[in-house]
Amino acid sequence: MHPLIRPFKFRLSYILPRSPSRLLRPQPVLSSRYISTRSSLAMPRTAETASFKFNHTMIRVKDPQASLKFYTEVLGMDLVAKNEFETFTLYFLAFDNGTPTTAENRFSREGILELTHNHGTESDPSFQGYASGNADPGRGFGHIAITVDDVEAACARFEQLGVRFQKRLTDGKMKHIAFILDPDGYWIEILPNTFKP
Repeated sequence: MHPLIRPFKFRLSYILPRSPSRLLRPQPVLSSRYISTRSSLAMPRTAETASFKFNHTMIRVKDPQASLKFYTEVLGMDLVAKNEFETFTLYFLAFDNGTPTTAENRFSREGILELTHNHGTESDPSFQGYASGNADPGRGFGHIAITVDDVEAACARFEQLGVRFQKRLTDGKMKHIAFILDPDGYWIEILPNTFKP
């Protein structure tokens, strides 16, 4: 075992398979108790990847006005760029935190959210919306995460603003995190910036 990697504890349990023909063979399921991480687990960057950064992620939105209102007014992000094309428009948002994002530095920073609006979806009565990634069909993408100083205060504010919750702080076993929903139903995790796994 690599000297920097700590053991991973797990519990082995059994569930019945969905297929009746396999009822006699219980299927093992690994259920993690915890995974310990430390900064020392980071492998050294190679010369080839030393300049790589996680610049942005993109989600598609039905109504850009509703989405921009949510991300700028509810979450406090800044609209840092907008690119209009014939059939779609791209909106780039970030937490600038005193350092303005410009056309010159936009691709050298991290933590940008790109919203893609395909023109016409906002007024098309037959448009069913996009898959959030957390339900079938379309399961895959999970969530965006935002850290805050005070999760309880942030959630109280979201309640006052009428934000929809997927998970409140009082739900489930993890009482230190919440999940809110954006106008398209994408999950946004809210967790403390002092979180220690």
